[in-house]
Amino acid sequence: MVKVNVVYKGKGLESIDIKGHAESGPYGKDLVCAAVSAIAIGSLNALDDGAENFEVDMSEEGHIHLEAKGPISEHDQTVLETMIIQLKTIEQSPKTRGTIEIKERN
Repeated sequence: MVKVNVVYKGKGLESIDIKGHAESGPYGKDLVCAAVSAIAIGSLNALDDGAENFEVDMSEEGHIHLEAKGPISEHDQTVLETMIIQLKTIEQSPKTRGTIEIKERN
């Protein structure tokens, strides 16, 4: 199961953690994992202040952890909220079979 944990501090995003495997297809050919990876990497590449305002760790196993170092620009907040909406869309797809769990904590 892919697990996405989102933590907010006040109205701003504090961290996003994506880990696990969807197991909806053979390893390396899993379309759900490919979609999650494409959304996450594309979103991280779209951040204006990525290196300055975020700590990002990515492992070879597919674990992605993003943590804000301080206040986030409106642009970057929008990018990250869009990423969360896209991941929720995958989670709600009948073909996903419940393989994504999103938890949001304030």
